[in-house]
Amino acid sequence: MRTAGLSVSLCIFALALTAAAFAKTKNEGSFDLDQPATMGSVQLQPGHYKAEWTGSNGMVDVAIVQRGKTIATTKAELKQLASPSAYSAVTMGTAPDHRAHINEIQFNNRKDALVLSSASAS
Repeated sequence: MRTAGLSVSLCIFALALTAAAFAKTKNEGSFDLDQPATMGSVQLQPGHYKAEWTGSNGMVDVAIVQRGKTIATTKAELKQLASPSAYSAVTMGTAPDHRAHINEIQFNNRKDALVLSSASAS
């Protein structure tokens, strides 16, 4: 009897952990820049970055983090891709001052991408 109760308890615990893992989707993704790029008024140097966003579908608030420190914030549209991106990719455009600026960030093995707002970042 005691063994059956323990088995049931372990099964319930395992199911709860599995449900919690599927319920929480991390709203973050990593990307690399191989050249300097602007995001609003902020100049990002080549390197490894993490984008963290809050909100759901539609417009989200984005923080760009490097080495644990937020270095820029902006707004972006959360776009759903037809299939997960095969790798992280940054799409850039050219600003009127001829500097590269970030338009979109896709993340490795994720179906969502960030389309950055043209408004200035801080």
